[in-house]
Amino acid sequence: MEEINKDEIIELDSVDRYNKIFGLETQHPLVSVVDLTQSTQWPERAWFRYGVYALFLKDVKCGNIKYGRQYYDYQDGTIVCFAPGQVTDLEMLPNIQPHAHGILFHPDLIHGTALGQEISNYSFFSYETNEALHLSEEERQTVMDCLQNISNELKHAIDKHSRRLICANIGLLLDYCMRYYERQFQTRGEVNNDIIVRFEQLLNDYFEGDAPQKEGLPSVKYFADKVFLSPNYFGDMIRKQTGRTASEYIQDRVIGVAKEKLLSSDKTMSEIAYDLGFQYPQHLSRMFKRVVGITPNEYRMQN
Repeated sequence: MEEINKDEIIELDSVDRYNKIFGLETQHPLVSVVDLTQSTQWPERAWFRYGVYALFLKDVKCGNIKYGRQYYDYQDGTIVCFAPGQVTDLEMLPNIQPHAHGILFHPDLIHGTALGQEISNYSFFSYETNEALHLSEEERQTVMDCLQNISNELKHAIDKHSRRLICANIGLLLDYCMRYYERQFQTRGEVNNDIIVRFEQLLNDYFEGDAPQKEGLPSVKYFADKVFLSPNYFGDMIRKQTGRTASEYIQDRVIGVAKEKLLSSDKTMSEIAYDLGFQYPQHLSRMFKRVVGITPNEYRMQN
């Protein structure tokens, strides 16, 4: 077994590197369907920096995955995903055979393909803590069927169709994950509604205080951090629950506060822009006209 320093970050820059660490066979240099029940070795503790895309379906309790400061919401029958550049802390239970299935694929596999053009749409690769995908038994079987189809194609002799078929099947797997995440947003509606209420309160607090002058315009990440979610998960949840993006929520609040200040004070448009956190007044003017249809000064004159 490769000797691993538990305090050293392992660069997972290829699927073969991962397979060697877990004692698995590499059938293709750019993609691998993994069955950790077949692994012959594994580290008890390791830090990984992913240079590949990875998706894992956990079968039984056999360890923990930590990303940043928090542990994943990673129970039996759940999926977690990682994208190139992410660093995770893997902690295995002593003397327990890993029980998980998954797939790893290198970015080079999908360059120039339809999947390569769409990969950024699969925002769950950047989800962080408490955001794993929980599957029903039927959904789990669908995921396993997708992995089996990819595995079967990897066993097939390579021909001119191989890459396209492998990428198409990976895309199908990711599309199912997108569907299941949307289902999960709905089934967790009560919790998500609490987050939306919290988001709206945070927006109010931000613009009622002096935060805009100190911090500038707030970002989606600012509010996601406040509710302990990743920006991607937070944004996807807001859009699914409300039909509007988190950025639109923020923009609407900015416009609403700008309208109030235009009609309730004698401040110039430039002063209002700086109060709202804009670095340049013309940025407020452009946003205001795009949303309202007229400039801030025209709005003030008409009202």
